[in-house]
Amino acid sequence: MSKWQHYHRPRHVPEALDILARYQGRARVVAGGTDLFVELLERPPAFEALVDITAIPELRTIRADGPWIVIGAAVTHAEIVASELVRRHGTALAEGCSVIGGPQVRNVATLGGNVVHALPAADGTIALLALDAEAQVASPGGGRRWVPLPELFLGPGRSAVDATRELLTALRFRATGEREASAFGRVMRPQGVALPILAVAVTVRLDHSGQRIESARVSLGPVAPVPFRARGAESRLCGAPAAEESYRRAAEVALEECSPRTSRHRATREYRQEMIATLLPRVVEVAVARARGEAWARPRLEATDHFSSFGAWRAPS
Repeated sequence: MSKWQHYHRPRHVPEALDILARYQGRARVVAGGTDLFVELLERPPAFEALVDITAIPELRTIRADGPWIVIGAAVTHAEIVASELVRRHGTALAEGCSVIGGPQVRNVATLGGNVVHALPAADGTIALLALDAEAQVASPGGGRRWVPLPELFLGPGRSAVDATRELLTALRFRATGEREASAFGRVMRPQGVALPILAVAVTVRLDHSGQRIESARVSLGPVAPVPFRARGAESRLCGAPAAEESYRRAAEVALEECSPRTSRHRATREYRQEMIATLLPRVVEVAVARARGEAWARPRLEATDHFSSFGAWRAPS
């Protein structure tokens, strides 16, 4: 028996919104469907129709728009990893998308879906937070608006975007430039395509000497009910020497402000705390080295270890 009665494939955003409005909450947006279809195996759908947005051209593009890198909501993780624009100016996002699921999942799963599902461990979302990203939401009769990414997350799996009436159309972040860089690291169980235990993303900007951190953004997950910005750790890094002691102290602050919990599917609270203390300084170190142009820290996405990106870099001894 079919799980839904109707399937629509609009060609532009207004058409998609019109279809959603026609069903008055009984239709659901779908792109890659890698989360939605798994949900349907466990419970009956609460909708009559699916609205497939993958045929809308503007949602499938990656482009530069002034200082911004703009990514359509239906762009897949594989397309993001392959994008030279993202790899150069939003490296953490390319790295985060490179370890999502397996190749089959990355070929169909979309960045917009990763964000809209509002899961605290979503790799693409965690990377976007460290890049200070914004989301564009289209509403019926309300035009489009850019929203700071954290405002979309209401709780575990709860998004401010109503997928039965609204449409997430794009995500954007400012391209990293001179003396700026980002990095992403992840720890997960080495057993095929498994859930992440911890993910960390960092963006830094160095001063002209390259010896001090002018600004930093740090995100982690899953360590809270929503994808988490470690604001205290960011403050600790801002103005600090670009050195190991600063990175370690930032991790100590992050441990104080986040609340990892024990999960039978992921790891214990204590283990995740140990991984924050270990992984966060490592990711900051890599971001700083990239901002300095050090060759050892260049991303090597073609050779990504799909079990874990932790330990993928080797600093010169």
